[in-house]
Amino acid sequence: MSRQLLLVFCTALLLIACDKKPAEKKPSGPPPTLITATQVKSSAFEVTENTLGTLETVINPKIGAEVAGKVSQVLAVAGMPVKKGATLAVIDPADFLLQNQAEQADVKRLEALLAQQGKLVERQQSLVAKGFLSQNAADDALAQRTAIASQLAAAQARAGIGMRSVGKTTVTAPFDGVIESRMIAAGDYVKLGDPLFQIISNQRLRAHLPFPESAAPRLARGQLVQITSPQAPGKVFSAQISDIRPAVSESSRALDVIVDLDSAGLLRAGGTVNASVRIAAKAAALVVPEQSVVLRPAGKVVYVIVDADGKRIAQQRIVQAGAKKDGVIEIIAGLQEGELVAQDGAGFLTNGATVSIKEPAKPGGAGGKAETKGKPQGKPEEK
Repeated sequence: MSRQLLLVFCTALLLIACDKKPAEKKPSGPPPTLITATQVKSSAFEVTENTLGTLETVINPKIGAEVAGKVSQVLAVAGMPVKKGATLAVIDPADFLLQNQAEQADVKRLEALLAQQGKLVERQQSLVAKGFLSQNAADDALAQRTAIASQLAAAQARAGIGMRSVGKTTVTAPFDGVIESRMIAAGDYVKLGDPLFQIISNQRLRAHLPFPESAAPRLARGQLVQITSPQAPGKVFSAQISDIRPAVSESSRALDVIVDLDSAGLLRAGGTVNASVRIAAKAAALVVPEQSVVLRPAGKVVYVIVDADGKRIAQQRIVQAGAKKDGVIEIIAGLQEGELVAQDGAGFLTNGATVSIKEPAKPGGAGGKAETKGKPQGKPEEK
């Protein structure tokens, strides 16, 4: 009986062993890294130097008193836009009007004396011709008329100055602008030259663009500059470098580049601008997205995607990178046009790593699916 039980038990174990499936062989190595890829392209490329600068107004004078006197009216306040010729303040003109009246009266007196002396000269010349008067007496009368004429000219000049002084009691805006600050109030007594207002015009601005001193050999007067500002979204202002300061700033070690800008009133002094100076232009240059270029101990590298044993392999390639612009970077050496390189995810790759390429997302749809078995993007899997 024990023999039969032992036989049955061994048969059961054999059947159980036969039913077990062989263990599946697990793939060796890490799974492929999911990336996106792009081809190295050749396109027109501009080499630029970019910086963040500030604006200042070219026209920013302080309007001073041209005559001394008591301020009788103030018609402008800080922040008020004004037009050229608009009245800003009035200085009491009473004293100047009285003085001008006296000067005008003196002019009339001398005009009368000159007219009378002129008639006297005519009569004496007639008497000289008839022999009733000596020539010396006639010459004295002529000299007297000349002296009165000179006195009249001086009096007329004083009257003109007095009239100008009366006009200067009305303080007007010299150009279109905005009152930045007011330094007077009605009732103040101002002396000649005292500041009354500060006015700013944003029609003409000056941009100060700091560049590293290493950029000095590539910058020159007359180079084209493209300027944008958050004050005018979507607007691009074109200008030229008007001046480059000869010295480097001691505090920032930056080179100050000056650009005069006609903003047509769209920008305001004190604001910031983004400036791009065109250094050179290339008709054809190899470019890749910026995220394709990563920094490794060997230097700047790009991972070229190649086929090896039915897999996609990332091959590290040391490159010489050039300028950057609009999210792409120029490759001077190390790549050829048409090669497939890693884009998103390149920073996670190492030389020889297997990759799986994700198709780019289509507009209006969800992201693309990752390729299986590392097949090229956009191609169906081979069976």
